[in-house]
Amino acid sequence: MDKLTYTTAIVVIPPVHVWPPIQAIRTKHDAKARRWMPHITLVYPCMPVSEFQAVQERLALACHDLPAFEVDLAALRTFRHRRGNYTIWLAPKPEAALIELQAVVYRSALGDHFDGGRRQSFQPHLSVGQVQGKAEMLRMVAELQAAWQPVRFAVTGVSLIWRGEPPDDVFRVMAMVPFRGRGAQVAAAAGP
Repeated sequence: MDKLTYTTAIVVIPPVHVWPPIQAIRTKHDAKARRWMPHITLVYPCMPVSEFQAVQERLALACHDLPAFEVDLAALRTFRHRRGNYTIWLAPKPEAALIELQAVVYRSALGDHFDGGRRQSFQPHLSVGQVQGKAEMLRMVAELQAAWQPVRFAVTGVSLIWRGEPPDDVFRVMAMVPFRGRGAQVAAAAGP
């Protein structure tokens, strides 16, 4: 089995109809807006593209009985990094549903690479920007939060995404693995 790579990931992608307000922030404040679509990361780094077929099959089994669930993006939060750098992100609620989904996906996707003892804690988030300095971060978060109108969408599956090397380094969806559990069809029908 190959090593993990930063050119693939497994993510939750909100439906395109809820992207406009998210992208309005990202295009202005997120240095990675060109490379990544709006997403909540579940596994990154991930298996190489050459193993995606096997990963997709494992995920289909693991996700088959999962029900769809609603996510609200209402509040902005931050991660602090070194040298006073911050990432600004939308906090998906309920967290518990995404934490449980990530645990299922992580074990299924990584297979032999899974090491539950070394897995870091998971904070569901949808990144919308970066900023330097605490004062600027506080100002930007207050400004963005005051203008933000909460967004709600149904999580009906997970997506396997990949990118090439520069200049072909924009992530693309290779496969979407749908949930088939109770409520999944209803939520999917209510999508975009």
